[in-house]
Amino acid sequence: MIDRARGEAGDPAPLIVTATLPPELFSWAEGLRREYFPPERNHIDAHVTLFHAIPPSCERELKNLLADLCAQTAPIPATLDSVMSLGRGTAFKIISPELLNLRAIAADRFAGSLTAQDSHRPNLHVTVQNKVSAADAKLLQARLRSDFKPRTFEFTGLEAHYYRGGPWENAARWRFRKKR
Repeated sequence: MIDRARGEAGDPAPLIVTATLPPELFSWAEGLRREYFPPERNHIDAHVTLFHAIPPSCERELKNLLADLCAQTAPIPATLDSVMSLGRGTAFKIISPELLNLRAIAADRFAGSLTAQDSHRPNLHVTVQNKVSAADAKLLQARLRSDFKPRTFEFTGLEAHYYRGGPWENAARWRFRKKR
């Protein structure tokens, strides 16, 4: 039997941490992703990444911390702010100071174990297109900007996923449970 936290070769799998989008926003972003993301590269659903690679040695501590944080946190307000260029892709910029504050708590806890990428405060976004030509990306950005209107929403929880180079495998999910 294969250990869920390890690959077939027995190598530990790093964990990706994402914020959970509400169902209607997820469905909308996922629809755009399916339409505009190159299908041969689209192996994961629409998501908002908080950490790209928490070491597998931190798994238990990470899961305990995220469970505690979610139990003490109400759904987190955010704004889908604007269409964002990724150079060879397109995303929607998200503004959420509260989510970034929550992420900072986890970043402080794992400071000595974070990759260079995860050591910096992220620009929150949900990607709907990537790995295309810059010209194709600019065309989609212009199209999306033509009728884009910012909207507010609430993140509903956090998720952790095992990363093994292809589709992600769910490790755990937690809902924000505190009442406002």
